[in-house]
Amino acid sequence: MRALALVLTVLAAQSAGAVEKCELVKKGYGPEGKAAVKLETVVAGLEVPWGIAFLPGGDALVTERPGRLRLVPALARRKAGDATKLPLVATIAVDSDEEGGLLGVALHPEFGRNRFVYLYMTVREGGRKSNRVERWRVADDLGSARFDRRIVEGIPSAAYHDGGRIRFGPDGMLYVGTGDGREPDRSQDPRSPAGKVLRLTPDGEVPKDNPVAGNPLYVLGVRNTQGFDWSQGRFYVTDHGPSGELMRRGHDEVNLASPGANLGWPQIYGCQTHTGMVTPSLTWQTAVPPGGASFYTGTAIPDWRGSLLIGTLGSTHLHRVKFSSSDPAVVELHEVYFQDQAGRLRDVVMGPGGVPYITTSNCDGRGNCPPDRDKILRLVASAP
Repeated sequence: MRALALVLTVLAAQSAGAVEKCELVKKGYGPEGKAAVKLETVVAGLEVPWGIAFLPGGDALVTERPGRLRLVPALARRKAGDATKLPLVATIAVDSDEEGGLLGVALHPEFGRNRFVYLYMTVREGGRKSNRVERWRVADDLGSARFDRRIVEGIPSAAYHDGGRIRFGPDGMLYVGTGDGREPDRSQDPRSPAGKVLRLTPDGEVPKDNPVAGNPLYVLGVRNTQGFDWSQGRFYVTDHGPSGELMRRGHDEVNLASPGANLGWPQIYGCQTHTGMVTPSLTWQTAVPPGGASFYTGTAIPDWRGSLLIGTLGSTHLHRVKFSSSDPAVVELHEVYFQDQAGRLRDVVMGPGGVPYITTSNCDGRGNCPPDRDKILRLVASAP
């Protein structure tokens, strides 16, 4: 255990100091965005759509937190429609109380060959809740899916802080974002999968080049991440700030994280610094908190190329963050879009043709659930 702690300290120390400037937004969330963009409803009638994974050809798999995996045919070409008419690919027994349920979804990089889809879920077995990632195989006709294997399990669960975002990285490895399960000290414990970003092979093994040999952790010191993505080989992670723990509130984060990085929870938060820990690039004094995040790779909005788009929940807007070309840990500008227009925004995913898609979570018990319930939205350029 001492040897593992020493390795992590050395790795974190190597990554420390990358942030020369931490921008703290003391009031509100940031300036209003100037780009001419709008949101279009693609699907309505969903129940807390947590994640989207695009299939070859433009179809998409969408998770609903109560345990439904739905197929949305030709999402990029759809006009607004009723989700209850969409095909059910699978119904999965999950524990969907509070923040748990069927959460993140990711496709194997070679889905066209093996038909594998990965699902992050909250389950209850033997009277105890936990989170895990399972691999399922989707039928050739997309009409059904069957369980294949468990990839990682035993991730602590609680009413809040379940994490849940999963994505395949540019290196072909599976990255799994977990929460601290309401026990902050787990985030600093390298033996616990809670409060981490984990890195695994597609079969659930620990990659040989992980920061610590034999350990799936890739980033530690996380409170409850629901968003991360890569840009030019760099890994960015959003994280939820405290909501009362240790007499702290607010200060959600956007971080540049290297392998083995320690984001500092619960030792530091906001723009605080500590040797061997990463100070965020951007943090807000007022709670945001961030949902899914993706870098914009489209062409319709040239100024947005390379910007990180973040859905926000409590602050109900889309946030755009542009990082400095001279220092990728420094925020050059950030701005707010669609404030209070669509409610709680959960996931942000780049779809076919470089178009961003966004899911809402207005029916998760914390928002105002409208008659047409939750939606999948498409972001497009509009006439100025």
